[in-house]
Amino acid sequence: MTTTPLIVLDDIRLSLTGAAGPVEVLRGVSLTIAAGETVALVGPSGSGKSTLMMVMAGLERPSTGRVALAGQDLAGLDEDGLARLRRTRIGIVFQGFHLLPTMTALENVAIPLELGGDRNAFAAAEAALSRVGLGHRVRHYPGELSGGEQQRVAIARAFAARPALILADEPTGNLDGATGRLVIDCLFAEHERNGTGLMLITHDPTLADRCGRQVHLEDGRLVEAEAQEALPRKQGRG
Repeated sequence: MTTTPLIVLDDIRLSLTGAAGPVEVLRGVSLTIAAGETVALVGPSGSGKSTLMMVMAGLERPSTGRVALAGQDLAGLDEDGLARLRRTRIGIVFQGFHLLPTMTALENVAIPLELGGDRNAFAAAEAALSRVGLGHRVRHYPGELSGGEQQRVAIARAFAARPALILADEPTGNLDGATGRLVIDCLFAEHERNGTGLMLITHDPTLADRCGRQVHLEDGRLVEAEAQEALPRKQGRG
């Protein structure tokens, strides 16, 4: 019995227009990720890592090539369809948290669920915040939370709808080392709890080593893929 891959990128190319003319950002990237797999995307700054993540999330359409999530071709979806897909199938964790400052932690997690039609959005959001150790902070606003707490709110928001795929772009980039390690523990704990596929963009080799596979992007091309035994993971708070 053949299992459908979680996500397939087939010869993805993307050209963007800059001041000096067209720039080829992605140059024929092909990648397959299995359901529940953890993959670290590494490479130098400017190699196209964040752009590739945007393509995987349907936030950027490739110039050519095919993107499929659980067998569904993203090219066949309009913007509303892509938005629905992100609400239900894809969770995103950014370096900069991206929380709405006028909403509490609970509201930041619940509103996307409400938009997706979840009648129990606030109960689900509170449960998600409790799982990341923030059950006592649900009524606090982002400005009242530390950087680590804000990123854990973002993780709760990403996992609350139990998506098939989590995309995390340098999720510890704005945090100190100790806080960052605890946030990553939280991210992997949620991955293990939900069996969610995880794509982690990072410059930190220690974080990359926690994933089951590493893929290396340079100048818009995948140059190396390395399978490995993921290191033991610890749960923690920060």
